[in-house]
Amino acid sequence: MSIEVSNESGVEVDEVALSTLGRFVLDRMHVDPLAELSVLLVDPDAMAALHQQWMDIPGPTDVMAFPMDADDLPPHRDDLSAPPGSAHRPPEALLGDVVLCPAVAADQAASAGHSVEAELHLLCTHGILHLLGYDHGDDEQERAMFDLQSRLLDEWVRDSGRGPIRTPVPGTGGEVRDTPGGRR
Repeated sequence: MSIEVSNESGVEVDEVALSTLGRFVLDRMHVDPLAELSVLLVDPDAMAALHQQWMDIPGPTDVMAFPMDADDLPPHRDDLSAPPGSAHRPPEALLGDVVLCPAVAADQAASAGHSVEAELHLLCTHGILHLLGYDHGDDEQERAMFDLQSRLLDEWVRDSGRGPIRTPVPGTGGEVRDTPGGRR
């Protein structure tokens, strides 16, 4: 599994930990071991430019995910509505890019009551899940994605000794976080 982490943010970040987290999440999601993932950390100006260009929303955001273009998929891999890793949608070798903004993550970490590293791990996991086809466009999707995200991060904290990570509670649009030690 190839995971490239590039830090262009000007903020010191544990790139090895992000790469290890990426490998952990992809392993737990049973993604092809030949998969490639790129994680890019950028400053607020660069993130604001991406946010404006791709979402038509001004200002920086915390995480953006850029999956491999579905038009590039072979014909047998074109059912993007199928669960990732299923017979109708095998895992792709080139997943795409997760872009993180540590400055935005720092603000969110303070509000969430955990470290900036914990917030970056949450955001990286969130971005990877988007690359794998998960979304939170409606209540059902949000619950499924946020529950999976929480399970993955709970396992990560347990196995890596990092954390705690206060994950978003489903049904809150990400605005309410778990209490330390688990769900309320």
